[in-house]
Amino acid sequence: MFDATLTDRQGRLDRLQIVALLGLMFLGVAFVYSATMTTDYARSLPWYHQGWIRQMVWYAAGIGAAVAICLVDYHTLTRWSFVIYWITIAGLVLVLIPGIGSTQGWGARRWINLGFFSIQPSEFAKIGFLLAQAHFLSRPSDELHLRWNFWKPIGMMVLPFVLIFKEPDLGSALVFLPTGLAMMFVAGTPRKYLFRLAGVTGLLAALFLVDVLFAPPGWWKIKLEDYQRQRLLVYFGVDFAPPGASAEEKARARKLQLEKSYQIRQALISVGSGGWTGKGWHQGNQTALGFLPPGAAHNDFIFSVIAEEKGFVGSVTVLTLYAVILFTGLRIAGQARDRLGKVLAVGVVVLLFSHVFINIGMNIRIMPVTGIPLPLLSYGGSSVVCSLIAMGLLQNVYIHRKGY
Repeated sequence: MFDATLTDRQGRLDRLQIVALLGLMFLGVAFVYSATMTTDYARSLPWYHQGWIRQMVWYAAGIGAAVAICLVDYHTLTRWSFVIYWITIAGLVLVLIPGIGSTQGWGARRWINLGFFSIQPSEFAKIGFLLAQAHFLSRPSDELHLRWNFWKPIGMMVLPFVLIFKEPDLGSALVFLPTGLAMMFVAGTPRKYLFRLAGVTGLLAALFLVDVLFAPPGWWKIKLEDYQRQRLLVYFGVDFAPPGASAEEKARARKLQLEKSYQIRQALISVGSGGWTGKGWHQGNQTALGFLPPGAAHNDFIFSVIAEEKGFVGSVTVLTLYAVILFTGLRIAGQARDRLGKVLAVGVVVLLFSHVFINIGMNIRIMPVTGIPLPLLSYGGSSVVCSLIAMGLLQNVYIHRKGY
């Protein structure tokens, strides 16, 4: 299992990717500090309650986990993939049970409180899914042409999707779909099956949007929390007032619509006001004056904080660092010594890309607002640790690449 020491492997790591990861972690600490240390009260908190200190602790924990993963051949890891998968599924079930799962805003039950800190099972479920899906799809190509072996990975993808959707956490649930389908495509699942599935998925998505956006109250077939439905209405610019509403009802609906679009309007102001080089680190008015919601500025809207304080240059720097990680990840997939490594690496890359695209997209209003973190930049222990574990899996595939 431990076929080489870490010292022996240091020359075999993808150093360019590691440099990009370190750059993102540096920015994460700097801008979590900038987004949270805006008041005398925040600065007076004990060190162990300050977000930027906790972020560094989570980085340390995530790096430790990634190093441990790099010491074990990914073939050995995936032998335990289904055990890990079902443990994470059990975590998703537990979080739905009142008294075990805890809520932290909007009534969403997404965390398990362990006292000094909370964990978010949906983040660990992504790692369990990556390992299990890659392991299943690494079977001989002929077996992937069997109809039953097409539906099994679909089931492994849908199960965590449904459980996370029920928390509710639509953003985290959605990333399972492109990740799982990309892994199936790369593994060699028959294209005709995937095209049919894509068609059915597109039809269901269209019906979902019709129900959410145009069905009057009482006719809704899809159960969503009010705030989730309102976020979609805001994104698509659909009036909150139902057809035939009175002038008074329209006025109330308009007021509610302005309230629900507040976050995204403030995020756009932050991004636009940064100009080319920004207002300077820790000098962002949107954050300091509380226009960006204090509870979200260092989480979902960390990109807006960076864009305001470091402008276009800072935004491009962030995108460049992510691009380096994604392209080196694809290179690692291409150099993988077998299908298991290739599928696993592609899964990590698509998962990361989905997070980056959705989060930055909602900051600049090309995607609806969802509670999905920006990997390695957003404040949050489970997200940071699991992102670094995923990076450890990529490095593991690189360590054991073909030709070494």
